[in-house]
Amino acid sequence: MPPLVAAMISLGVLGAIDTYITATIFPVPVWVTFIAWASFFACGGGNQGLVKSIVSNWTGIGIASITLLIIQYGPAHPIFAAILVGAGTAAMILVSAIPILSFPPAIVFGFASLVGTSAATDTTIITAGLNHPTLVAMAAMLLGGVFGLISEIGTQLLAGKKSATA
Repeated sequence: MPPLVAAMISLGVLGAIDTYITATIFPVPVWVTFIAWASFFACGGGNQGLVKSIVSNWTGIGIASITLLIIQYGPAHPIFAAILVGAGTAAMILVSAIPILSFPPAIVFGFASLVGTSAATDTTIITAGLNHPTLVAMAAMLLGGVFGLISEIGTQLLAGKKSATA
């Protein structure tokens, strides 16, 4: 089967499954899973891409969590928030010097996904429990990365190619 058709089938079917799972069984933002899924491919795919993507996404989530926590307890002024987001952005670039974090966009995907998850779920960084936006974003990004790996394997199987994930 041509690779494009194989990818169309694999990603289409798995996209539907991901959407169903996040709407029913595992209620995390589906758009975060899709961001992580894209991040998996942007980080090179395969097992190494999965690890690089998840570590990078989670690093961005961690930096965003610290940024939002400081904003939460600091002065309620836009300039304070702007300065902290700037510092968080600088931190994301600084940590990209670490080899596993060498693709800064994947770190930014995590940062933005945490901020978006907080807004979309109407929770703050000080929310207690399993619906804490940091935990929700981390779980969604892990799920999305796994869907990326499964879709890559599915595409390779349908296209009759040997898996590059081994």
